[in-house]
Amino acid sequence: MTWGFPAITAFVGLMQALDRKLPESMELMLERVGVICHHFEPQVTEGGYTRAFRLTRNPVGKDGSTSAIAEEGRAHLEISLVFGVAGPALAEGNGELKIIADDVAHILSGMRVAGGSVIPRMKRSNWQHQPSLIRIDESENEWQQQFRKIRRQLLPGFALVSRQDLLEKRLQDMRSEQPDATALDAWLDLSRLHVYPETADGVEEESAESGRKDLNWQVRRPPGWIVPIPVGYGALSDLYPPGQVARARDNSTPFRFVETLYSIGEWVSPHRLKTIDDLLWVSDADPDSGIYQCSNPYGGRRRCA
Repeated sequence: MTWGFPAITAFVGLMQALDRKLPESMELMLERVGVICHHFEPQVTEGGYTRAFRLTRNPVGKDGSTSAIAEEGRAHLEISLVFGVAGPALAEGNGELKIIADDVAHILSGMRVAGGSVIPRMKRSNWQHQPSLIRIDESENEWQQQFRKIRRQLLPGFALVSRQDLLEKRLQDMRSEQPDATALDAWLDLSRLHVYPETADGVEEESAESGRKDLNWQVRRPPGWIVPIPVGYGALSDLYPPGQVARARDNSTPFRFVETLYSIGEWVSPHRLKTIDDLLWVSDADPDSGIYQCSNPYGGRRRCA
């Protein structure tokens, strides 16, 4: 249903995998993650409105025949990751914090992000692209100055934030005219461009079949860089005990079948963020309701717990 920039679940999964790889002696816990995209280059054919993925060639089978190809979108990304962390390590001096940040970056360089390889910045790159661990000052004024510095380091680029509030508002507006409208209708409405005819005096026509010659074609879409995004998973089955489902990846963890949950996101320039919480995503698992979702407080302008 969507393709392009990796889902935010990929970066939350990266954070959890990285947290497991950190040595206990580091005394650092990763809790939230934000992602800023500086450059995005999809591996697709160019020219015209129709695009196709540039696919890799799979090795031939044992009999010499060509193996089947599963279409898989790929892209080159240049991103910055911001982690919300906690732990006794934050009590160290600034020199020790820099060493910890370099160690975390070294561990991350050996991992994969959304199935892709990590190519870290070279040491000779400018100071903006070097890993750092910043301790939040208790003073509100001091912290605001720290955050302004962080925002400058993340420019130029765009941060992915949640706009679940736009989806809920659009659903309410649609139900005022169409009581049977669903969340999927609202999601599709926000995900597309609306092209409609309008008269010279600004009155929208129901259609272009009226025969009027003074019609102008206009494009209507929500303000901002709005995009449809996957934000988690919803349960399709009960939670099975560990080892009950054959060929499961992990036989020590409960298992359930799920489907993707979709929402609306927005790309926002970091200088427009009011607090660091607006940038960070957190995972929220509720096995009882079967919802495993990533959330971000940007739309509601509320602070994370």
